[in-house]
Amino acid sequence: MYMSRRLALVGGVLVLFGIGLSGQTKTLPTDHLTGTWKINLAKSKYSPATLAPKSGQTRISVTQAGIKVSTDGVDAQGQATHTEYTAKLDGKDYPWTGTVAGKPSTDQDAVSWKQIDEWTYEVTSKLKGKVTTVNHIAIDHDGKTRTNTVTGTNAQGQAVNNTVVLEKQ
Repeated sequence: MYMSRRLALVGGVLVLFGIGLSGQTKTLPTDHLTGTWKINLAKSKYSPATLAPKSGQTRISVTQAGIKVSTDGVDAQGQATHTEYTAKLDGKDYPWTGTVAGKPSTDQDAVSWKQIDEWTYEVTSKLKGKVTTVNHIAIDHDGKTRTNTVTGTNAQGQAVNNTVVLEKQ
């Protein structure tokens, strides 16, 4: 009898401990984003077309700290570009930094992410608190292709309507 009470007590404590841990453990979003993604320029469409980059690659990793993104590429004028940031999927603004030809970019200063579903995300870019572009990200169910539909206005005031196709490397 004493042994069965003791086992019941230990079992109850373990169950409560497990419940407590499950409330503290935060799961990662379904991770179809992690990897290196390269722009397929032949399948992508840029408007205005004069702003189409010559190349671009994005590295993404999803961790408990958030989504870490870094990009490298060559813009329409042949200048090297680099951006990086870490954001959470909570719709809040996070700092964004970028360079063009080694000089700080003034195109945006913040980014926010929301997860729509397992395969779809919305990324909002801002400059001085004002939304510039909204990027709708859809990952194909094979996990090998990502399509970014970017709409809004760039920092130069031009309307943007891009469909960017990226392939996982």
